[in-house]
Amino acid sequence: MRLLLVILVLSCIACVGRAPLPPKAIALNDDGAAALAAGDLQTAEARLALAVEYNPRFTEAWVNLGLVALERGELDRAQHDLEKGRSLNPDLPAPHHSLGLLEERRGDLDAAEHHYRAALKVDPGFSSSRANLGRLLFARKAFEDAREQFLRLTEVAPESVAGWAGLVESLLVLKREHESDETLERARARFGDVPDLVLLVGRQQLRRGAFEQGEETLAPLTREGGHRGAAAWAWIGVARLGRGDASGARRACSEAQAIDLQEPVAFYLEQTLLSR
Repeated sequence: MRLLLVILVLSCIACVGRAPLPPKAIALNDDGAAALAAGDLQTAEARLALAVEYNPRFTEAWVNLGLVALERGELDRAQHDLEKGRSLNPDLPAPHHSLGLLEERRGDLDAAEHHYRAALKVDPGFSSSRANLGRLLFARKAFEDAREQFLRLTEVAPESVAGWAGLVESLLVLKREHESDETLERARARFGDVPDLVLLVGRQQLRRGAFEQGEETLAPLTREGGHRGAAAWAWIGVARLGRGDASGARRACSEAQAIDLQEPVAFYLEQTLLSR
């Protein structure tokens, strides 16, 4: 969640109300956003509350206050502050996007999707909402819709690896492998072998039956931990099973689940191994 909050803080530069803003309020909001991005929630709250005190119609400050509450897990407080920001200026994408983050935290993904779409209706170039909408569509297996969103993301935010990686994955699951491979090569030419793309390269090698090469490609990613490290271990398990090393596959599966018990490829691999 912290990463999503930071993305929003950095992209929400001009979320202000319609009234003129005192320079001191703007400075306090900027400093509060920086403290939020750094994880200093107490300092962020103090600065943002002062910004609102200087101007109670300061939309961005209300949104950032809502994000502080969201980071603390104070969901009702977050909803109040975010809805306040939206009521002051519904023609800005950030309040809608932030409400989407709130609904994701609550587990209401349909509501989150609604808010992300509302943000994009206001500003089709608001890349954070575009990325999150694509991710939710992919998760609920609306793969063609996800592909469309990631494709648009590569246009509105070509500097974002997320759009390119999401597009590669969407094309892959739609069995458009040639297009997927071409998109991956274009992304590598733009970004180099960054971790998200290396993971896709490793998977590409496994699809082609190059199991040893694929494991070698994926191995450095296991040191990263988190979702990416778990995914790398899971695909290494697939590589080992592909070359007949069931015990090695089990070890890799255990490593993946030790990082993320819900890792989907590891779950599939575990079920495959159990059926043997």
